[in-house]
Amino acid sequence: MEDVFLVTGASKGLGRSLALSIASSGGIVIALARDSPELKSIEIELKQISEKSIAVSCDLAEFSQISQTAKLIISSFEHLSGIIHNAGTINPIGNMLDIEREKWERTIQVNLLGVQDLTRSLDSIIGGEKHTRLTTISSGAAQRSLHGWSAYCVSKAGLDMWTKCMAEEGENENISALAIAPGIVDTAMQKEIRDADESSFPLLQNFKDYYANGELSNPEDVAIKLLPYCLGKLGNNGDRLDVRNL
Repeated sequence: MEDVFLVTGASKGLGRSLALSIASSGGIVIALARDSPELKSIEIELKQISEKSIAVSCDLAEFSQISQTAKLIISSFEHLSGIIHNAGTINPIGNMLDIEREKWERTIQVNLLGVQDLTRSLDSIIGGEKHTRLTTISSGAAQRSLHGWSAYCVSKAGLDMWTKCMAEEGENENISALAIAPGIVDTAMQKEIRDADESSFPLLQNFKDYYANGELSNPEDVAIKLLPYCLGKLGNNGDRLDVRNL
């Protein structure tokens, strides 16, 4: 049986680099993201490397789409060797008492609840006789409050604990889970951060300086470091790792 890996947020940035790295290592990739030209593009690239790889359109903010996507994946693949929960959103950036509930809720849904919904919906094809590695992409914001990032900080802190709980409960099911903080990576999310309003994000200039000074990591380089952990070859169940220490 060939190894199949699901990567969320795979249309661009770190997710795209991870999907291509996994395919290049011999894995079949299910690239999941919202519908976009970039998603169609990554499917073409993946198939040139791994012809059985596919791209699937899914908005993790919508449970109905998650449910439909899970049914499609289950009907197409017998087992998942890994899921890389990479999809995430930084917005809304703003003072937490000023942000509309719907915007705050969407961040929690995409960054945390969507991870639970998708994993639970795929329960029948993870673990069992063959191991499954669940990898969540963490952040320094999971351990540090940042003014203006309340929804993101809360969702990432929750995701870290979700990973620990999954590691605890999945161990007897041949499922392991670990979280990896990738550092500051040059992605579209970083541009969103640099476009924020300084009045609600006092650290704005710091992030502009990171970019101007060339301090952002290249997604391809980060993907190479993360690859053996995502494939389940390295890392202990329940670990929370920082890419800068790997």
